[in-house]
Amino acid sequence: MPQKPQESSTSTSKELRIVARPVTTLDAVKKDLDKLKLLSVVGHLGGISERGLNNLVYLLIKEKNVGFKYSFVLINQLPSSKDLSDDIHLLLYLGLVEAEPTLRKLKLTSSGKEFIEQNKLDESVLGELIKAVDEVKERVLSEERASELSSRNLRGRRRFRR
Repeated sequence: MPQKPQESSTSTSKELRIVARPVTTLDAVKKDLDKLKLLSVVGHLGGISERGLNNLVYLLIKEKNVGFKYSFVLINQLPSSKDLSDDIHLLLYLGLVEAEPTLRKLKLTSSGKEFIEQNKLDESVLGELIKAVDEVKERVLSEERASELSSRNLRGRRRFRR
């Protein structure tokens, strides 16, 4: 008599995972040099996407030896950093940076500008950072413009398609 294959009794259950994170305040941002540098870069550029900021910080670390603590992983030739992403989301949460609704570009809020004015970086550090940003920003911004154009074309095609 042939035996029936046993059915596995695997059941999928949804599990609630709670991740505890320490509360970060503006005082912690004042003490963190990397977050102050990020705010300075976003303020200097006026507006940059999160992906563009990832690329910019990666180029600053690799080519200009700017001291950031972020470690990057290349995914399909695009740099990605979880720590940098977490810091960006923290700055968004604290209201120092906002994302434009249409293009999702990061820019300083008025409170972010006041925060930078009150907590300026050392002039030598800021000067080196701005010089390095100016040297690599055209490469990053040109990639950003190309991706904006392609996404606009896709959005336009979707809108009129029937």
